[in-house]
Amino acid sequence: MRQLLHFSLIILFLAFFKNSYGFEYHINPPDSSTNIINKTAANYFIKEGQSFFSLGKIKDALIKFRQANVKDPNNWKADYWIGKCHYRLNNYGYALKYTNSAIEKGKNKIDDEIYYLLATSNHRLGNLEKAIINYKKANKLLSKARANTLRIEHHINECNFAIDEIKKGSKYKKSRIQGGINSAYDDYQIILSKDGNTIYFVSRRSNTTGGGLNPDDQHYFEDTYKSVYNKELKEWSMADNELGKLNSNGFDALNFINSDGNVAYLTVNSTYQKSKTPTKSSDICIAKLNSKGSWNYPKPIKNINTSYFEGSASLTADGNTMYFVSDRKGDTRSTDIYVSHKNGKSWGEAIPLSDSINTPGRETTPFISPDGKYLFFSSDGHLGFGNLDVYVSENIGGKWSSPINMGYGINSVNNDTHFYYNKELQKAFISGFEIVGNKANIDCYEIDMQNFKLPKK
Repeated sequence: MRQLLHFSLIILFLAFFKNSYGFEYHINPPDSSTNIINKTAANYFIKEGQSFFSLGKIKDALIKFRQANVKDPNNWKADYWIGKCHYRLNNYGYALKYTNSAIEKGKNKIDDEIYYLLATSNHRLGNLEKAIINYKKANKLLSKARANTLRIEHHINECNFAIDEIKKGSKYKKSRIQGGINSAYDDYQIILSKDGNTIYFVSRRSNTTGGGLNPDDQHYFEDTYKSVYNKELKEWSMADNELGKLNSNGFDALNFINSDGNVAYLTVNSTYQKSKTPTKSSDICIAKLNSKGSWNYPKPIKNINTSYFEGSASLTADGNTMYFVSDRKGDTRSTDIYVSHKNGKSWGEAIPLSDSINTPGRETTPFISPDGKYLFFSSDGHLGFGNLDVYVSENIGGKWSSPINMGYGINSVNNDTHFYYNKELQKAFISGFEIVGNKANIDCYEIDMQNFKLPKK
């Protein structure tokens, strides 16, 4: 003990002693930087995380980036990729937090694309002025080709459009549906029964049939759920997915049900499990109610489906015209809206809608009015608030008019999809983001449409 104390005193003395030649002896403080072993480990975890990220396995990627962050808390790349993961998981508050942390740690060594993540995170949170500042910074620092790929100018225009539209205020009252429909998971695609007392919707909650997880995005598979309105409590009952053969262990999403309630169109993907009616990928299927009052197995529709994604079918009241989504031109475009007409008992060739509707971006979740005159759909290719907005187009002499944004109160700075309008009940339903703290998930909303007039240019 005395020897240890003696040694310590010598060290302390040397720390402040200058010899006759003017050299100062001192002991460096403990190194606050990360040692080479932990730095190497952190870089290894980041590479692993990037591999998972590229495969769409965002939750697995996030684990690796967090491990990198623990090994090397000074590594800005770990924070940057954690931020990217949270953005993909719709946790926009956390995305913003970790992106700012990465910029602080990296100083002048950071990737210029980080300002794009900072801009989009602010955009999703409604911080539009900050989003514009960072979009412009990213636009200045990135190559012209990369800026075009990221559509930075388009996003700046979205922010300016949103600022102007929000100032005008909302014409509509949009409220989150109360009762047993929304959950802590993603809930979307409302379909209302003819009498307005039953809602069908799609959810990826934990009690989905089979309880399986999609290996790609690591969320539960889809099921269709049903909820009945309780007039005494004035809310929707707890939803259940006991819909017989309409649900399987894979993806099952009810898109349309006829006014008689005996014919249903669904988007089904059974490629991850054994099925009596296997799909090529995601296929549009038809199911009919049998004489016993139960649903038959959904069957893929001929002449409509390909080896690409097909889904989100919407039909006119007579059941003879179908609008749906496909990415069959995915090598040059994203998802487009197609139309097919029924010839007797079979469906005709699927034809993409004109470029007044379809863009190189995403067009999705179409809803055709029962008379076939108005098409509502979501898109990120037309000018809007940001991400997917709802638009409406009118069929004039067999041609679709230029789409009109449905405006603030229906649209937001996040994805707004699955618009469903019931003219008789003067209600609409939409799926959008519920942001609580730093996280968000998709919920179903009801919109009072008593004062609704179709927007004009």
